[in-house]
Amino acid sequence: MRPSSQPTPADRDAAPRARRSRFPARSRTGEDPALRAAYRLCRRTTRRHDPAIHALVQLMPAVLRPAGWALWAAANAVDDLADGPDADAAGRAARVAAWTEALRGDLAAGTSTDPVRRALVDTALRWRLDLSGLRGAMAATRDDTRGRHFADWAEWRAWCTEEIAPWVDQVRHLFEQAGAPMTPRLDRQHDYRRFIDGAQLTDVLTDLGADLAEGRLLLPREALDACPGAEDALRQGRWSPAAAALVGTVTDLARRWVTRPALTRGMHPGAATVLDTSARLLRAQLDAVDAAGPALLERAPRPSLPTRVRILAPARLRARLAWSLTPLTVPPAPPAPRRTPATARAWEPAAEDTALRTPPPHPEGARPPRIAADRMPTHVAIIMDGNGRWAEQRGLPRSAGHRAGNVAAREMVYGALEIGLRHLTLYAFSTENWQRDTEEIAAVLEATRRELDEGPVRDLDVRQRWSGNPGKLPEELVRSLLREERRTRARTGLTLTVCLNYGGRDEITRTAAALARAARAGDVDPDLIGEDDFARHLPHPDMPDVDLLWRTGDEQRTSNFLPWQATYAELYFTPGHWPDADRRDLWQAITAYGRRRRRHGAAPLVSPRKPAVPTRPE
Repeated sequence: MRPSSQPTPADRDAAPRARRSRFPARSRTGEDPALRAAYRLCRRTTRRHDPAIHALVQLMPAVLRPAGWALWAAANAVDDLADGPDADAAGRAARVAAWTEALRGDLAAGTSTDPVRRALVDTALRWRLDLSGLRGAMAATRDDTRGRHFADWAEWRAWCTEEIAPWVDQVRHLFEQAGAPMTPRLDRQHDYRRFIDGAQLTDVLTDLGADLAEGRLLLPREALDACPGAEDALRQGRWSPAAAALVGTVTDLARRWVTRPALTRGMHPGAATVLDTSARLLRAQLDAVDAAGPALLERAPRPSLPTRVRILAPARLRARLAWSLTPLTVPPAPPAPRRTPATARAWEPAAEDTALRTPPPHPEGARPPRIAADRMPTHVAIIMDGNGRWAEQRGLPRSAGHRAGNVAAREMVYGALEIGLRHLTLYAFSTENWQRDTEEIAAVLEATRRELDEGPVRDLDVRQRWSGNPGKLPEELVRSLLREERRTRARTGLTLTVCLNYGGRDEITRTAAALARAARAGDVDPDLIGEDDFARHLPHPDMPDVDLLWRTGDEQRTSNFLPWQATYAELYFTPGHWPDADRRDLWQAITAYGRRRRRHGAAPLVSPRKPAVPTRPE
């Protein structure tokens, strides 16, 4: 949706001073005059369309500002094409599709004749950004031309995640590449998603009048039905009591969503300043929406100049100090425009994924059994037990057992892909494992990091995820885990979840805390909380229930592993130690699962017994 904020007289008065201000050095944008002109255009576009966004970009380190302008100008260009009143819906959709396809070609060529795309291509190559996530965002913007209707807030948030979050993620990646991560702690990911939702909802309220003029009302049916008569009044351009109640309720919700004081905890102070200031500006914008009243239907409200100065002046001082004390990583200028592997990956990990290989064959030529679809589990979870005992039996250090266990884990991935399993979850390190010897712990975590960075699973059609508590884990390992999640998120084969520093009770406790925060924020009614509400607040709410839970090592307990997801799992225990297992053992476990009859509490189906036939006496 195109931001509709217009510059105030104070902004227009400040424009000449901005043009006279020092433009980033050529080292930041290259020696190409056309490229420098492209970045200048992006900067002017950012300042003209939304001074608040421009102010936030100015809080970034100077070396990142051109990239910030390029990203925002590109997002605005796509929105302009989708929102333009000079074409019908089909024409606007075609324009967005053409711009998206042109960007694909520009990234392949390493440059563009369009100035906004030229700056974006340079930004992607210079900062090694993976722009593939923007394909879905641009497709969602294209689909917006046909109109959007949301049944409830869940559908609305899914739209926000699809269309807005990928652009915000690019800014986060910029900070990571510069060595000042903006990534929130893993236990604050829910807050991060809600913050983005709140920013988008603020934009919807700000642009309410402009959207209504175009026949759009981007609020879910759930919110509209809560204020009967509000929708009719707004579509007729009337400010009724029902319309005022609706706007007030939604404004309060947006304010709760953007107020996430713990979001920046543990974050780099410069990045935290950018996010904190963004939240303050959003709340000021919501105050302006509250104060606008009927004028909201006529023009987009804006916070007063004193309000913005009160927020931005101290933020600039904090940001300047933070960046002055931070040694940033500045990449060299990208090579001369030409198609390179980097340009292909910047837009199409599919180009990278076309090289995805199939699993290597089993050394003895074993092939997976044929399993009927109704006998095939969707989700297999494995407690990989016995690494240390396997090593001790061979007179080896326990760390050797964990290295051998990683080889067995690869075998399971190969076997899962070959038999067509959709979800595989491996228990790699529990919250209780910290009680072990320090050297053994270090060996497990380092082996996991090497597997992520170098392991052969990277080149398979495997979507990698992890589950667990980020506390205590080495920062380098967490970065590797997050990187692989991002890199493989578009893959459609096996979903592999590695549970690292995981405890089932810990997961349930943290989920309950997230649900309590949601109830306090008014997102859920405590009196109506059900199992679905709890499941939505799990770290991976899309993880299906476990069908088969397999444990090696001759132990018969579940050890605090996936207690919520494995409530109805079939349990399967084997005596062998984990390093001795290979894909054939997985296939055997799945075959055994297929022989079981799962009833989930229902009575077994019993065929009617035929009446006994009396026999004649001899």
